[in-house]
Amino acid sequence: MSNLDRRPAAREMGGLEATPAGPVLDLLPGKEVLLGESTRVRRLLPTLGRRMVGAWAFVDHYGPDDVTSSPGMQVAPHPHTGLQTVSWLLQGEVHHRDSVGSDVVFGPGQLALMTAGHGIAHAEQSPAVHPRYLHGAQLWVALPDAHREVAPHFEHHATLPGFTSDGLTTTVLMGSVGDATSPGTAYSPLVGADLTLTAGADVELPLEPDFEYAVLAAGGSATVEGAPVAHGSMLYLGTGRRTVRLRAEEAASLLLLGGEPFEEQLVMWWNFVGRSGEEIVEYADLWNAEDERFGVVEGFDGDRLSAPSLPALPLKARGRVR
Repeated sequence: MSNLDRRPAAREMGGLEATPAGPVLDLLPGKEVLLGESTRVRRLLPTLGRRMVGAWAFVDHYGPDDVTSSPGMQVAPHPHTGLQTVSWLLQGEVHHRDSVGSDVVFGPGQLALMTAGHGIAHAEQSPAVHPRYLHGAQLWVALPDAHREVAPHFEHHATLPGFTSDGLTTTVLMGSVGDATSPGTAYSPLVGADLTLTAGADVELPLEPDFEYAVLAAGGSATVEGAPVAHGSMLYLGTGRRTVRLRAEEAASLLLLGGEPFEEQLVMWWNFVGRSGEEIVEYADLWNAEDERFGVVEGFDGDRLSAPSLPALPLKARGRVR
């Protein structure tokens, strides 16, 4: 999914100087953003005061939206570099096409993982005949320097590992939780998991103390470490935790995101991740010039997106938080 803001802010991200040395409870309420012509999303990362959680650098949560009488998601071809997109649906269907030839319709519980690496273009649309509701999350993972030029590729995993215990069903999108390990390719130590709680559940989930974590209330609301987390908001947990306690009065679906704090400094602007402002300018110029670096999305009926105008101020790589 694209960042469709026509005046995107440059985000200087990464570095360890602002990573908390222990547990914290910071609520991130999110900011509503219009995605294309018909989809509104809640942007949780990057946000004021928090730019990354491990290598997770971008989190949009949308829905549930009734798209019965609308085209639903309609995101024209656009580019990416230096990142992975992790698409996760709770309801609905999305048709993914990209410039390496992928053409896949995916639905709830299926992992759509696109590694942009050196450069890729893709489009995402609700099928012409689609389910009533659209509800999910779009996540970006920053690639470490050793892998950020990897050849672009796409993975679709229709089934994922997990486990059920004490009112909690865990599905592992990325990385590992307990003995369950995702088949999705990861390039840095991280974890992403869907946590479905039954009404009245009160459970503890093991964590890696060297990771930092956040929990997004994707469906319904819950209490995380005693703090209420309303639908569409995210709670940042910091580092140093060996477990997290989760409680839900009503059925709820949470997304657990975590990973080793991302040491490298980087720049994120529009749909590009680089290491300097000069790289970002080059990516934008190449995309607008229809350079072969990004390829062509075959089968999409319509125009591709153009890169917005770059900010007047130079883009510089800095730390993880403002």
